[in-house]
Amino acid sequence: MAGSTQKDDNGQVLALCGGVGGAKLALGLYRVLGPDRLTLVVNTGDDFEHLGLHISPDLDTVTYTLAGLSNTELGWGRANETWTFMAAVEALGGESWFRLGDGDLATHVERTRRLRAGESLTAIAGDFAARLGIRARLLPMTDDPVRTVVHTADGALPFQHYFVRLRCAPVATGFSFEGAAEAKASPDVLQALADPDLRAVVLCPSNPYLSIDPILALPDIRSALLRCAAPVVAVSPIVGGRAVKGPTAKIMAELGIPASSAAVADHYRGLLDGLVLDRADASEAAHLDLPIELTGTVMSSLQDRERLAKTVLAFAERLGSTAKERRHG
Repeated sequence: MAGSTQKDDNGQVLALCGGVGGAKLALGLYRVLGPDRLTLVVNTGDDFEHLGLHISPDLDTVTYTLAGLSNTELGWGRANETWTFMAAVEALGGESWFRLGDGDLATHVERTRRLRAGESLTAIAGDFAARLGIRARLLPMTDDPVRTVVHTADGALPFQHYFVRLRCAPVATGFSFEGAAEAKASPDVLQALADPDLRAVVLCPSNPYLSIDPILALPDIRSALLRCAAPVVAVSPIVGGRAVKGPTAKIMAELGIPASSAAVADHYRGLLDGLVLDRADASEAAHLDLPIELTGTVMSSLQDRERLAKTVLAFAERLGSTAKERRHG
């Protein structure tokens, strides 16, 4: 996919992201940056086994978005999708709460086949991206199994059962990430964070609890973020007390946390050098103890994605080489 005509040609950029919300900014960064300058570290805590297949929802959302194949009407899956497979599964009495389109199914079948043949998730994701014409590096956070568990008033739920089957209805009381303590980050992720040419690390406006925390739960990724000399900048997913996308505000309320950008800053405390807020939350800026950039963070159009990406990169550039010193006080 071709990027925009105006490029910024200095250094590498790494972004941490989850699904739909994170993928929007990822696309903006991809189009603003020149070829081969963007590395995306994608949450795999959402991964699960379904109908005998390995499903990687966030990884696929980011891949389809950068390849220009995303289903913008549904917000997930592939464009121009058909549903013959799903209809046949339903007719046979199979599970149909997690819908797999025919084109999307091919991704899961091929991924599962290659995983069973011994390939790593990292190698497969990179090959899929290359075959779809993507010039960014798409990296799953780990090749080891890490699974997000949502703790609710009615008991623990695997993430996809909470998010898709129950549509986030249960009251969340907390989260855990099974396997994270033992999991090792992809070596490519650690290498990218240690790259002396790394110019910025961006935490996309994905759900902090469900999309970014699984990545940060890997001890070696958190340690590498703390060590990296590049500025670490997050974009708040909260605008005017509401989540731009998904259940972020609902979860924060259930956990007794104000739905505010200040709470997001506190959640990432110790990791950030700067935070990007929407202008609607300008009143919060004066009360935060880290550098703030105010802009429009709602990404309704492709132009919005590119504009926000440029703003984030310019902000990181201004924070500059003193990032590591500032982060460690």
